Amino acid sequence: MKEQIEANRWKVAAPHWDYWAVTTCKNDRPGIDGGIGKGPNDYPHGTRIQIEVDSIDEAIAKAVESGAMVVREKMEFDEFYLAYLVDPVGLGFGLIENKNR
Repeated sequence: MKEQIEANRWKVAAPHWDYWAVTTCKNDRPGIDGGIGKGPNDYPHGTRIQIEVDSIDEAIAKAVESGAMVVREKMEFDEFYLAYLVDPVGLGFGLIENKNR
């Protein structure tokens, strides 16, 4: 029996407003999409991983229920919604929901 090796592919787009969109897939199956960018200027500082979700409202609620703290409430932009949170151990992350999905 031959062992099948699954290829992981990450595509990082050119920067736009200090944000690099990232798409992932495994053998052409959808992965977790999102991006890497600068975090909010006020708190916490540094690079933030943005995780693309189907519903930002549901994802925020689940994160808070699991102990996360909302740093920046849901913000609306032309093509997406974005929020910044910090997990229970202090790791900052963003949640992003594309409007055109």
